[in-house]
Amino acid sequence: MPYFVYRIEEDKQLQCLDRIEKYKDARNQVRELRSMQTSDDRSLIRLIHAGSEIEAERLLLTSREVPVEGDD
Repeated sequence: MPYFVYRIEEDKQLQCLDRIEKYKDARNQVRELRSMQTSDDRSLIRLIHAGSEIEAERLLLTSREVPVEGDD
């Protein structure tokens, strides 16, 4: 499964920046993109592992449940 690099704007707009097969290459690209962001740029750069671009976007837009304290 490939890795997808996404830019997520404040209004939850997703922009697929790249699709990369190797984790190390994807991680390095994300680090480079984050380092190039200006301080007033509020968008997020995210890396996600998914079978397709559609699945990646679904995973990025799905909110996670907040864990309950003491529910060990």
